[in-house]
Amino acid sequence: MAHPVRKAVFPVAGLGTRFLPATKAMPKEMLTVVDKPLIQYAIEEAAAAGIEEFILVTGRGKQALEDHFDRAPELEGVLETRGKSDALASIRDYIPADGAVKYVRQPTALGLGHAIWCARHLIGDEPFAILSPDDMVIGGAPCMKQLVEAHEETGGNVVAVMDVPREETSRYGILDTPNAEDRLAIIEGLVEKPAPEDAPSTLSVIGRYVLLPEVFSHLDRHETGAGGEIQLTDAMAHMIGKAPFHGLRFEGTRFDCGTKEGWLAANLSQAMLRPDMRAGAEAAIAAAQSIREN
Repeated sequence: MAHPVRKAVFPVAGLGTRFLPATKAMPKEMLTVVDKPLIQYAIEEAAAAGIEEFILVTGRGKQALEDHFDRAPELEGVLETRGKSDALASIRDYIPADGAVKYVRQPTALGLGHAIWCARHLIGDEPFAILSPDDMVIGGAPCMKQLVEAHEETGGNVVAVMDVPREETSRYGILDTPNAEDRLAIIEGLVEKPAPEDAPSTLSVIGRYVLLPEVFSHLDRHETGAGGEIQLTDAMAHMIGKAPFHGLRFEGTRFDCGTKEGWLAANLSQAMLRPDMRAGAEAAIAAAQSIREN
């Protein structure tokens, strides 16, 4: 029987250079999709999967993340006095229980694997989730809930996967699998950012994982991989064959909000799903098209 997944790690120490100058003084994880920051979507997704503890691996200049998950007595008082109950609920309801959000610093940018390793003492000896706020999945059941259910089914490591164009394999961790078309693909190998001609498949890992704690014994080695960084993919590759390891073809559409194009697409898609925003979103798209044609 699989152990319950109670803890999740959110690697949020990145500088967000693709969004400069917007991210010069603001964490990229605070970029909003419609009216909520990316980090809030990620934590709400984890909570919907039954996660109870939320561990943010931060860096310099990330104070806004801590403030966002704290109470704001002055603002709450103003909203309460003015009778703005909906606005008051919008800044209270998403905050997890006291003590549920924890923070650890990644002092040096040594890669995703290093960021996860920094959270090792808060995870302990139990399976845990990883969510990258850059990846937003819209539609279907919450993506992390799907992964947790797959972990309960298999008892091992599970990562979220999707097909990418072959020419883009050098941007992802790619699966070597004998059943790439199945819902649960058996992982026989993982290759970090292979050239298109060397990629064993086009099935790529996105920023959602449920991993067994044994991954830390491999991250402890601080072995560097692609880009001279400590790659999480390399540590996961060492676990293949020692416990069940699957790639889950999740339901929903993934948006790479680490790029301007993906972030914009997520905003439009999320707005189209909201009754209060749909007409405005359609009008904005029509106006943009008119500008382009003229």
